[in-house]
Amino acid sequence: MINLLIVGSVTLVVKLAGLFKETYIGSSYGLSEFLDTYALALLIPSFIQNVFVGAIKNIFIPNYIIEKKNDRQIGGFQTLTCLLILGINFFFGMVLLVSSTFLLEIIFPNHTPEYYALINKQLVVLLPCLFIWGLNGFLSALLEIENKFFYTSISPIYTSIVTILAIYFFKDRLGDYVLAVSILLGSLASFIHLFVKAIILQLIQFGRLRLNHNMRVMLQQLPAKVISGLLTGINPIVDQFFAAQLVAGSVIALAYGEKIPAFGISIAMIALGNVLLPHFAELVSKDLKKAYKELFKILKIAFLASLIFSVLMIFFSDIIIRILFERNSFTSKDTEIVSYIQQLLLIHVPFFVVTRILVKFLTSINKNGFMAWVSALSVLTNLLLNYLLIHSFQVYGLALSTSLVLIINSLVFLWFTIRQYKSVQLS
Repeated sequence: MINLLIVGSVTLVVKLAGLFKETYIGSSYGLSEFLDTYALALLIPSFIQNVFVGAIKNIFIPNYIIEKKNDRQIGGFQTLTCLLILGINFFFGMVLLVSSTFLLEIIFPNHTPEYYALINKQLVVLLPCLFIWGLNGFLSALLEIENKFFYTSISPIYTSIVTILAIYFFKDRLGDYVLAVSILLGSLASFIHLFVKAIILQLIQFGRLRLNHNMRVMLQQLPAKVISGLLTGINPIVDQFFAAQLVAGSVIALAYGEKIPAFGISIAMIALGNVLLPHFAELVSKDLKKAYKELFKILKIAFLASLIFSVLMIFFSDIIIRILFERNSFTSKDTEIVSYIQQLLLIHVPFFVVTRILVKFLTSINKNGFMAWVSALSVLTNLLLNYLLIHSFQVYGLALSTSLVLIINSLVFLWFTIRQYKSVQLS
């Protein structure tokens, strides 16, 4: 409970800073083509980070905890994990560096050469972030295992601070590079923060790599976890693909409509999620039935709290967007568009929070294969709904599709978890 309170409080401060950063960007640039290209440039590196490095981190934590309990090759385990992270990021970094224009024309077709050039300018600056984000994920995992949640929760604030300062002081000097450079410098500051703390606590213990049973188990879990993350991570790209076919500003309008729903989810899930995976891993290793009961208790509280949040935000949606964004380049028409998108996206928040908690639990009991199947279903459903709804409702159809897909996912995960619980009770 103390960890939840610490992480929740710190996360609130960090997310408020992040929200202020986004409102500052929005008021500075409005629903412009520049912000569209920035969102698309950031999309692919973020996708690689979330899918591959996120998968490694999620399977690293429970397996590393077991490794520590058995007092085995902690150094070798860390070496293996870092090599995986750096190897994957090097491979994809080279692919993007060589073929970014070709990939962009395939994923986001029918745009001008100037549009692709603007994306590429920012993408080149963002590529080093792949390595920094990967190492940040590794260091965060080490700190979270040792219950040092404060340090991992506070680290994203550096990006917000750097971005605000860069726009205020260097907007004209950096021009089209201002946001990409801000992400790079902010990520580097976060790395230094995490690295120094890990060194002080003597958590980094690289050693000779000799594969043992635990390492093999982790490697065996990785493909299913990557496939699951890959399929889930494709959904934002699918949405951006459809949004990029609409009028200029649609990509960033969809992104801004997600800010408040994402804010609520992140408050719940960074507070809960970072604590829950190590907590579930510990509990599962001791008493599986008790772990399930704890899970269902947390689900009820999280769903009710996020439902209240969603209802309030839907009711005050227009006022919130007007207060946060409507000034300078962000017009009243922009407010109307983003507010309606936000209302549609807020519908899924309680269900998505439940899904994220269930994913943490299912990861702790190594049910990664099922999550891959659900992710595949999610991609197909999202493609179908986007295609059907975009013609009638334009960008609003994409928002509605996202909510429907996430609600379906939540129900499928809950059904599967209940089935697993019943089988445990019978054993």
